[in-house]
Amino acid sequence: MKILVTGGGGFLGQTICKQLVAGGHSVCALNRNRYPALDTLKVEQHVGDIANLDSVVHAAVGVDAIVHSAGKVGAWGRLEDYYEANVRGTDNVLAACELGKIDKLVFTSSPSVVHNGADLEGVNESAPYASHFSSAYAQTKALAEQRVLAANGAQLATVALRPHFVWGPGDPNLLPRILKQARAGRLRLIGDKPKKIDTTIVDNAAEAHVLALEKLSVGSPIAGNVYFISQGEPITHEALINAWLKADGFPPETRHMPLGLAKFLGAALETIYSTLRIQQEPPLTRFTVEQLSTAHWFDISAAQRDLGYAPRVSMAEGLARLSQHLARERMQKRG
Repeated sequence: MKILVTGGGGFLGQTICKQLVAGGHSVCALNRNRYPALDTLKVEQHVGDIANLDSVVHAAVGVDAIVHSAGKVGAWGRLEDYYEANVRGTDNVLAACELGKIDKLVFTSSPSVVHNGADLEGVNESAPYASHFSSAYAQTKALAEQRVLAANGAQLATVALRPHFVWGPGDPNLLPRILKQARAGRLRLIGDKPKKIDTTIVDNAAEAHVLALEKLSVGSPIAGNVYFISQGEPITHEALINAWLKADGFPPETRHMPLGLAKFLGAALETIYSTLRIQQEPPLTRFTVEQLSTAHWFDISAAQRDLGYAPRVSMAEGLARLSQHLARERMQKRG
């Protein structure tokens, strides 16, 4: 197939492109910028904005399927910006499918669409969407996911994947923020009750997209469905963070911040940053506190059954790769 990957230059997108190319597919990508790594893979690159319909339609000319992984990720920012990227961008992808008679669409969603702020332990895809959201990211991803699933029908087969806490070498999201706080001596564990969460190593998250794409067709059993994706090995926040710290040569973190204080600081910092119109993300937000103080792990049996998904890269292997990557980064900085 010829496949368009939106956000193909991103952390997950590049890994999806790499696996699709390895599988013999012809791949093109729509990104805001050009990426040398995609040139190396011989991925055809289209530079444009996912929120611009013309850019999306142009990039989708002649493709058989789209993997829509582009979007704005974060714990902070203006609702308008997240809506433009995540909702309007998804509307444009759906329009490109209709205009180009493309009949397969795999959408990258997020488990945060069902997270109300309380513990989620072993829930499956029957869990309802959250009734309120602590971040514009989660809210707009929920809207986008609903649009994708509603578009499934006789002309277009859609499926949504919810990979949780995607990480690995090159992660630009939570992992570098944790390590930056540790290096500055500002890292604290939140709360004093151990809570388990799911994570997904980027290679496994990408493979889930490839598996879904290969099984997706109009009227197929997976069409119109959503699937949680993870390692299938829930781990406590403390164990995960300390495993990351160990991979970067740091001792384990044992200091805790009371949950009540963390919630107060998250809300206060958001108010201050909004009032002063500070553009960068606050060091603590309500969404971050929520994610680092509650349990959120999921039943992935549906993905195992329907997609044939099985995490090939184990936590131990992922951590070993991360340690090697961080060691190389330190050597490059020194010299």
